[in-house]
Amino acid sequence: MAEEKKRTRRANGESAIYLGKDGRWHARVPMGYKDDGSPYRRHLTRPTRKELVDEVRRLEKQRDEGSARQPGKPWTVAKWLEHWVENIAKPVVSENTYAGYEVAVRVHLVPGIGRHRIDRLEPEHLESLYRRMQSAGSKAGTAHQAHRTARTALGEAVRRGHAAKNAAALAKPPRMEEDENEVEPYSVDEVQSLLLEVNKRRNSARWMLALALGLRQGETLGLRWSDVDLDNEYLKLRRNRLRPKYEHGCGEAAPCGRKAGYCPARLQVRRETKNTKSRAGRRAVPLPGPLVVMLRSHREAQARERTAAGNLWTESEYVFTKPLGGPLSPNTDYHDWKRLLEDASVRDGRLHDARHTAGTVLMLLGVPDRVIDQIMGWEPGTSQRMRARYLHVPDAMLKDVARKIAGAIWGTPETAAVDKNQDNGV
Repeated sequence: MAEEKKRTRRANGESAIYLGKDGRWHARVPMGYKDDGSPYRRHLTRPTRKELVDEVRRLEKQRDEGSARQPGKPWTVAKWLEHWVENIAKPVVSENTYAGYEVAVRVHLVPGIGRHRIDRLEPEHLESLYRRMQSAGSKAGTAHQAHRTARTALGEAVRRGHAAKNAAALAKPPRMEEDENEVEPYSVDEVQSLLLEVNKRRNSARWMLALALGLRQGETLGLRWSDVDLDNEYLKLRRNRLRPKYEHGCGEAAPCGRKAGYCPARLQVRRETKNTKSRAGRRAVPLPGPLVVMLRSHREAQARERTAAGNLWTESEYVFTKPLGGPLSPNTDYHDWKRLLEDASVRDGRLHDARHTAGTVLMLLGVPDRVIDQIMGWEPGTSQRMRARYLHVPDAMLKDVARKIAGAIWGTPETAAVDKNQDNGV
């Protein structure tokens, strides 16, 4: 103890360890500086010197690695997630990505794990949340969305020193069932049935762009006539149509009592389109001859609608519009797809399944992978994984391969049949 009282002056950054009047060992560990520039030190206390030294070394290591939490009151998980989604994520991600983050935070993460301190959150807390979500009826995909959101948000907290570890990166999300996202592309017969029904409908070319070229919904609804070159038979994809988002415009004095989207004075608070964020997404796509014909006919029909509507027409320059002009709503477009399937007596499926169908057709036609990647808008670094996900091998192709194997190993099918009859004494 006498030695402790005769301490020499410490160097900058060195921790102070001493025995207090309470009989416990104390330490003051320099951790950096506060927002106002004043020094920030952490105070530790342990019953023995050895325990304290071990803890000091651990904290100094975190400080030197930049993983120690910063000064100030520790964040709760709820406060951090709400701050992160509104102030960190929202300004830099797309509207659709933000919407997914916001729902995961508000509906699942804050109610489920929000009361924990962020620096004390454990992987087991998240794994318990995922189990509770599934017990309450959520699909594994919903739990995965919550997991990805938590991993991104907590990763940012670690980078900023608010937590020493990313609990979500250590947690195990629930297993995705293999058949949960299984997609069966439409057959050629089904596509032809859809084509017959499409030709009876308004905006018929819209559906063939999906089935023949695999354009995403946002890409198709965001097309403008300036993006389409019918003389040279190609179109340029540059932007995506976003889902509308509304706020009430009726005012608190006389509320309409409806949801914001059905308010008579609703206000659109989200832009109509956004530019395609990836280089691969900004691409030129060739138009098959029949599609060129359909688009020419569609442009003429739209001109007739414009003339008939007169002053009621809303000019927008979009290729596919409402009957009185203006951009199509993605929600309306989705329900039109469902009615198309029903009217064509084709099995139900997602609108995105048309994209799987187009990719599979390109593969069956022997189109080179590099060209498929450009038409589908896949990034070079992810194209192989996307082909594995989107390009499906039909049963007929597998049977054809089986016949070729039989011919190569056992001879032609006819020879194999003769050999079998001889073995049976025929």
